[in-house]
Amino acid sequence: MIKLGVLDQVFISEGRTATEGLKESTRLAQATEAKGFSRYWVSEHHSMRALAFSSPEVLIAHLAAATSRIRVGSGGIMLPHYSAYKVAENFRLLEALHPGRIDLGVGRAPGGMPLATRALQQHKMVDVNTFPQQVLDIVGYFHNALPAGHPFERLLASPDIPTAPEIWVLGSSGEGARIAAELGTSYAFAEFFGTPGGEEATNYYNNNFKVNPTLEADPRSMIATLAICAETEEEANRLATSSDLLFLGIRTGREMEYLPSVQTATDYPYTEMDHMYIKQIRQRRVIGTPAQVKEQLLQMGADFNVGEILINTPIHDAKARIRSYELISEAFGMKG
Repeated sequence: MIKLGVLDQVFISEGRTATEGLKESTRLAQATEAKGFSRYWVSEHHSMRALAFSSPEVLIAHLAAATSRIRVGSGGIMLPHYSAYKVAENFRLLEALHPGRIDLGVGRAPGGMPLATRALQQHKMVDVNTFPQQVLDIVGYFHNALPAGHPFERLLASPDIPTAPEIWVLGSSGEGARIAAELGTSYAFAEFFGTPGGEEATNYYNNNFKVNPTLEADPRSMIATLAICAETEEEANRLATSSDLLFLGIRTGREMEYLPSVQTATDYPYTEMDHMYIKQIRQRRVIGTPAQVKEQLLQMGADFNVGEILINTPIHDAKARIRSYELISEAFGMKG
């Protein structure tokens, strides 16, 4: 049976604060751990008012401390903004605090608008083409295995520990799959972005994977998708209207400052073009009853040829959000 995990962007729901949103995510992490989900990943986005955080490594520390078994990780760290050495230090410390439970997902995207990127890279010379070398450097730091002749081969990424976080290269195109296959890391495709070509990307990765002699790992791929589940199809579609309006705003340049309530989404004055956009957005969503969601997720797992799916569930009602994950867990017969 395919493994299921969680991707949480920690939206601030309409009428609530960032602090309340973070508390809701903590409760969700505990609830999904109890229901047998494999991982709990948090994303990195900058200067987006609807999101409660921008620093996944800090939130990972909190969520890992609030749970005991579920793997916790980044989906992901936007590596070109940062020093590979500092990222390795941060995640080695997380691994030392929570051995065997930390994932480092890394991506090449900026994770925000150009102004945020300028601020993050102020006074730095950044070349996104060095991303593969940054990933290899992190592998070397994690395993005390920087190659001879590397300018930092004698450098320790403290603390020196016997275990290492799992490294995942993230992507929403074939280029991420190519890099992950070449470097011998795991690979995660952001299916919920709606970018076409995901099946080809994951299949390329699976078919062209090269074993990294330091990691000595087999190919491992997964996707992240958006899924909303309720006891009835009508209720699932009602709950999904909040994310419809949220992502409509992102797509049309009318970014919202919160995850809207169902009432706000219902009352919104949609244009004919808005309805067309929402119809397109819905084509990449998994929405329905437990049986319907299970069938669609299993089909996606087969289509993408992956062994794991991370589920993103932006629902305004915090209890309904937890219930969505509970229903999916029960449909798959998962055990905590």
